[in-house]
Amino acid sequence: MGDSTSTERAGGIVGVLAVAGIVASLMQTLVVPLIGELPRLLHSTASNTSWVVTATLLAAAVAMPVIGRLGDLYGKRRVLLACTVPLITGSVICAVAGSVLPMIIGRGLQGVGMALIPLGVSVLRDLLPPERLGSAIALMSSSMGIGGALGLPVAAAVAEYADWRMLFWGSTALAVLVAVLIWRLVPATPARAEGRFDVAGAIGLGTVLVCLLLAVSKGADWGWTSGTTLGLLAAALVIVPAWGWWELRTGDPLVDLRVTARPQVLLTNAASIVVGFAMYGQALIIPQLLQLPAATGFGLGQSMLATGLWMAPGGLMMMVTSPLGARLSAARGPKVTLFTGSLVIALGYASSMLLLGSTWGLLTVTCICSVGVGLAYGSMPALIMGAVPKSETASANSFNTLMRSIGTSVSAAVVGVVLAQMTVRLGAHTLPSEAGFRTGLLMGCGGALLAAAITLAIPARRAAPPALEAAPAEKAAAAVG
Repeated sequence: MGDSTSTERAGGIVGVLAVAGIVASLMQTLVVPLIGELPRLLHSTASNTSWVVTATLLAAAVAMPVIGRLGDLYGKRRVLLACTVPLITGSVICAVAGSVLPMIIGRGLQGVGMALIPLGVSVLRDLLPPERLGSAIALMSSSMGIGGALGLPVAAAVAEYADWRMLFWGSTALAVLVAVLIWRLVPATPARAEGRFDVAGAIGLGTVLVCLLLAVSKGADWGWTSGTTLGLLAAALVIVPAWGWWELRTGDPLVDLRVTARPQVLLTNAASIVVGFAMYGQALIIPQLLQLPAATGFGLGQSMLATGLWMAPGGLMMMVTSPLGARLSAARGPKVTLFTGSLVIALGYASSMLLLGSTWGLLTVTCICSVGVGLAYGSMPALIMGAVPKSETASANSFNTLMRSIGTSVSAAVVGVVLAQMTVRLGAHTLPSEAGFRTGLLMGCGGALLAAAITLAIPARRAAPPALEAAPAEKAAAAVG
């Protein structure tokens, strides 16, 4: 973007991409208020309808690295527009679905749209002037949390007071709006990479992710020692080295493992997994504490709508925090921001040991953790883009977002096991115990502290010689990184 680009135009690009990220992340929490009703609505069993959630997770995980690479090869704006097609199509299919199979297909297509978030982050590096890059990256990165937090109360209100199909017609309208805004306001971006798309690498990585995430997300239902769960985990372990061998051998890899092995990229991705794990624990536990009946002695008896409203300020805190994180990154470097964010998340979890007894206490915990997540998520793309060539920004950012998703999936599985093992009886019902919830929260605290320790090992970048300096946007990314 040259001098002729106005501040207003740059602000429009940031706004459009942030809206796209928020709309894509809304799809995560869209069906949460409906989970208990889906067997009745879709005339199926609870086991079958659980795939409505799992399909979105799997599709997003497989699509992100693939779409990131396509963005590098064929132009990010073009691929951004392509991502809105499954988002729109999936929303329409869900809105008209009368049985579980079309709903699962529609939710899978909505999951593909999640690739808008890492792809949007990489577009910023191509289009924004240096002075806008840091804050824009932070806002775009936090859109995943913002959309998820704000979507829950909206979805709960629609599910409680209107026809459930309105949720999906609403998401259709938002997806169409995003497509129009990208088409009108986001300029074309050049193809930064050369070569062919690595079909074999995409199939291999997709297979690994499906095996791993299916085992992690469905292990509690199938049994952690069942043949299906252990078989999927074994398949993932067998395929990973074969996929890695292929990626190192091919000339145009889906994921450049040599770049991924650079200490700054490798350690940032490792920290991303642990931050994803730490972040998701409170997102699973606090809504349950809010909704469990007061008769348990630790539940607060809130409705789904009230629970969503109590959780919503967390998303707003992430939005408020993102520019502050950008300033900290500009002044001290994104490594310091990631370290600070991890410590703030740990502080939020530690405070929960004293604040579990009231809605205001849980709101405080949510807000503290959200501030930390906003700082951490906003710093990760800056660290990644400061260490990879411009031709690989989309695929590297998508891979980093995938690492966060793996962390949240593992968190869901681990917290689920803890809560299933530590229970109390209330009448005819078996519920997670207060000790189980506290254990899960302490695990989140430990995960955040581990992320802070990993961050300390990320090497500081040395300045490049003047002869190697690149275009303004690339120098800005290096400065923030």
